[in-house]
Amino acid sequence: MILLRHGQSEFNLLFSATRRDPGLIDPQLTELGHGQARDAARKLQDQGIERIIVSPYTRTLQTARPVAEALGLPLIIDPMVRERFAFACDVGSSRSDLERQWPALDFAALDPIWWPAEEEPEAGVIDRAARFRTSLARRHDWRNTLVISHWGFILSLTGQSVANGQWLQCDPTGPAPEGLVWRA
Repeated sequence: MILLRHGQSEFNLLFSATRRDPGLIDPQLTELGHGQARDAARKLQDQGIERIIVSPYTRTLQTARPVAEALGLPLIIDPMVRERFAFACDVGSSRSDLERQWPALDFAALDPIWWPAEEEPEAGVIDRAARFRTSLARRHDWRNTLVISHWGFILSLTGQSVANGQWLQCDPTGPAPEGLVWRA
């Protein structure tokens, strides 16, 4: 599978400058982030992608839009690939708000409030990533699957830290990473 981290969000821009949570809830992409999404769409066109799974946050949906258009594929919304809940940006938009903002997408897999009520421990996102890895490894089409997700979830799946708009290959049938290093 291919894992793509969403483009730069308003949160990423402010947090990288201050290393403090700016308090933005479900932030949108910056102009740079939209450019990173368009660039990813161009680069992923020849990768044999047949299925796109995307996290329900606005920043991942905005990243997924040009990719899905370029590939002519629908988006599968899956809260399992969401970010680790640790900052204000990890509070999402309710299912009803997402349905209003994105009427062409199917949000039936979401609870009305689909993100956790309190900070998710590292072990929680690691376990969620392991369950996703196992479920995807059982599918015949995992090699042709693109997952548009977040730094913490991708780290939990691969052990690698990826930048906004960066993508990498991951074999879900291989071993899970050991000894993850989380940034402070």
